[in-house]
Amino acid sequence: MDGTLLLILGLALWWAAHLFKRVAPNTRATLGNRGKGLVALAIAVGVILMIFGYRSAEEEYLFSPPAWAWQVNNILMFLAIFLMDVGRAKGVVRTYIRHPMLTGVLVWAIAHVLVNPDDISLILFGGLGLWAIVEMIVISRAEGPWSRPERGVWMSDLKVAAIAGVIYAVIVGIHYWLLGYSVIAF
Repeated sequence: MDGTLLLILGLALWWAAHLFKRVAPNTRATLGNRGKGLVALAIAVGVILMIFGYRSAEEEYLFSPPAWAWQVNNILMFLAIFLMDVGRAKGVVRTYIRHPMLTGVLVWAIAHVLVNPDDISLILFGGLGLWAIVEMIVISRAEGPWSRPERGVWMSDLKVAAIAGVIYAVIVGIHYWLLGYSVIAF
């Protein structure tokens, strides 16, 4: 099967599994724990299809990234990792962003599109970024007006930033191990 088709099927499964609870809440509720298992399985299969599709698809380059793209990517990636966990901290940042984790996914997607100038990357990262936007809209409509959480302390946000720094370093190391070159540009 064509890699691009596998990638698109994986994205479609990812979207469907994540939106299922919001689009069909009654059906999801009647399935109970079995439904949670089915959703988890669909997400896992979607991720596997995306990985195999991305790795096997033939890419076509669409543009040359500007020289500054890697530096911006590095900053955006740290920010994305920070945002993905800051919503759980009883800090200050979570009082300004309704969907910090999904915002983190969107920032992650933008960072990856910036430095991966091929059609396959645009499909994968653009598709996941678009999913994050749609998910934020769907959740906001379902939940109605946002009640900001109680403001915490900056120290909680700083702890998340420190943890994000460690996770960022691990991710850079994994990228080096997988790709054979550093994704950090100075």
